[in-house]
Amino acid sequence: MNPDFVRDTYDPLLLEGMERAVARIFAAMAANERIAIYGDFDCDGIPGAAVLYDTFRKIGYENIEVYVPHRDREGYGFHTGAIDALAERNVALIITVDVGTTAVEAVAHAKTRGVDVIITDHHEIQDVLPDAVAVINPKLGDYPFRDLCGAGVAWKLACALLREGRKRGPATFLAIPDGWEKWLLDLVAIATIADLVPLQGENRALVHFGLTVLRKSPRRGIRALCNSTRLRQRELTEDDVAFSFAPRINAASRMGEPELAFKLLTTSDADEAEKLAAQLESLNRKRRSVVASIVREAKQRIKARYKDADHVVVLGDTDWKPALMGLAANSIMEERGGVVCMWGRDANGNLKGSCRSDGSVSVVELFARAKESFEEFGGHHASGGFSISHETVHMLPEMLSRAAAELSEGMRQKENVEPDAELTLSQISISFFRDLSRLAPFGVGNPKPVFRVRETVITFARQFGKEMNHTEVTLVCSESGATHRGFQFFKTPLDFSLPPSPGARADVLATLERDTFRGPEMLALRLVDILHAR
Repeated sequence: MNPDFVRDTYDPLLLEGMERAVARIFAAMAANERIAIYGDFDCDGIPGAAVLYDTFRKIGYENIEVYVPHRDREGYGFHTGAIDALAERNVALIITVDVGTTAVEAVAHAKTRGVDVIITDHHEIQDVLPDAVAVINPKLGDYPFRDLCGAGVAWKLACALLREGRKRGPATFLAIPDGWEKWLLDLVAIATIADLVPLQGENRALVHFGLTVLRKSPRRGIRALCNSTRLRQRELTEDDVAFSFAPRINAASRMGEPELAFKLLTTSDADEAEKLAAQLESLNRKRRSVVASIVREAKQRIKARYKDADHVVVLGDTDWKPALMGLAANSIMEERGGVVCMWGRDANGNLKGSCRSDGSVSVVELFARAKESFEEFGGHHASGGFSISHETVHMLPEMLSRAAAELSEGMRQKENVEPDAELTLSQISISFFRDLSRLAPFGVGNPKPVFRVRETVITFARQFGKEMNHTEVTLVCSESGATHRGFQFFKTPLDFSLPPSPGARADVLATLERDTFRGPEMLALRLVDILHAR
């Protein structure tokens, strides 16, 4: 309930390999070697790269560059082609962010080019680690908290560098105020929320204090993002990060321009920040439009090829961008349930795709049952990615359907949402919301409380949005007359257990949030379900 920075964060030197990494970086700086920060292209790797870039800039070390791989041309990973390009620019040390734990061959290749590598990452450990100067990963060794995101690990390296620098005593380090590294927590909070790691333990503290920094951050890019999304910086929440900041930062790489997001987070020029934020806004609108077009086309194909009872849907097109497949698959899965897999063709002609599951079957288990179909695959219970050959892609629907049938006995039904507590509309107030907000930040591992709101009468109901796929209702307490607005995106009235209609008595399952578009003191119910009154 009351995070304490000293108590709830851990010494960076507890991370295995940290001392070796710090020593190598100081040796590089002493010799004025060129250092490259190699950050993944998503909303974890880019903020993490910005953390290290800002740290070196604060130290005053200028022989440095940042490399962000192109999502479509290069894809995820630590690539030998990038290593060659950096070596040609006389880079002697590469520090990865959010990538590299499994890059055994790439690190070996770097050695042949005379380039040392420090890996900072948080992904799962494999049997063999790369032969790097250091592999800094909270899942290695005895670090007390295993669920840091990539930017969180990069921040730990920044903290260790600053500490060692103050010990050694160069003037550039002694000029940095004690605690300056906490100003980097705005970036750590963005990445931790966006990367969907559990908001428990150390992550809870980092996001709690990171949001505090974010609300008063002097970072020009943050202010420009707030302006372009019409958000009040001093009131930013984890929802604003998840639903406004992260999609725009991710849009840069999804639409082929990852460097724009990095520049936005690191620029000190207000005019440049506004221009970059406007570019990201434009890319995000274009991304939404392209995804919506893909989803419309995919729905037509589903209607022609699949029955409502089919549990697994597979769709693909060589004109579709793999970077957008996860978003499109998720949109369709949320509407029809089951498992949705979609593939497209990248700039190099490779077929890659994404799968999303409603929880009834594990995507990883499904992939494993059909592993002969894929060149590569991986992921989590609810989502995953794959690459596939041109020869086998047309057999994928059959292979996955067969795999799903084999798993059918173990398939879980989607669990009904159980409320955490019951309320009436008259009990909902700003003071109650402030008390509830002490449980924040909410996210993975700490979901928002779901309330069953009793004794309501629906007095108004409508669908809204361009595609009329969102729902809004007005609810009145049958006893007190208290009134509140309820809404949900991407749910039509027929998606609720009780389709809302004026005059109906209903119990509502909902979370509580600020209704910022109607005023700072207004609240709204985010609808989870509408039920028959109990």
